[in-house]
Amino acid sequence: MKLETEKHIIMNHKKIQRIKNKYGLFTKIRKRNPYKKVMKKTLEHRLFDNVLNREFKQSVPYMALGTDITYLPFNHRIAYLSVIKDFASGEITGWNISPHINMNIVLDTIKDMTKNTPSLCGSLIHSDQGFHYTNPQYINEIQRLGMIQSMSRKGCCIDNAPTESFFGHLKDDVDYKNCKTFEELKDVVSFYINYYNNGRQQWGLKKMTPVGYRNHLLLAEV
Repeated sequence: MKLETEKHIIMNHKKIQRIKNKYGLFTKIRKRNPYKKVMKKTLEHRLFDNVLNREFKQSVPYMALGTDITYLPFNHRIAYLSVIKDFASGEITGWNISPHINMNIVLDTIKDMTKNTPSLCGSLIHSDQGFHYTNPQYINEIQRLGMIQSMSRKGCCIDNAPTESFFGHLKDDVDYKNCKTFEELKDVVSFYINYYNNGRQQWGLKKMTPVGYRNHLLLAEV
């Protein structure tokens, strides 16, 4: 461009490159900013209002659910547990455990939930503002199910207290740290969730188990 505007010489860029190579000339070129691509991706992520607003006391099953991820260290390794909890009954309606914390951990949790629940259209699902829950893949899946997305305020874990409470019970009751393999850990977690849903009676659920209380609430709706 400079040759053309100042010297009125039109020269192909390939010829200029050959001349540069002949005389050992080098052009200083700014490196591409690696963060620009990351920033572009981040712009695709979306935050949602706290629609739930700590209204944890629900009377209709499957209408308000909470989801979160926790980590479980074992045998010098870490596994990640994702769950979805029904605020009305306290039941764990979907879960997934993985040695990896990629998007599949939350997407497979949703799949597990949809296997065990009726239509979720119009139901609310609440989470924190973590990377997984602001990801377009997760958002699209929630919208496909016709669900309403809600998010805790930044750094406010109390906004999703019932889900956090389940993780606390699991970590108190399960000897997960002594598991030798991931398969053993998965079996232990599966056994506990089944017990939590079907065998663990709770004072706050009229001394019923979560599944028992869920059935009680559904009968009350009839």
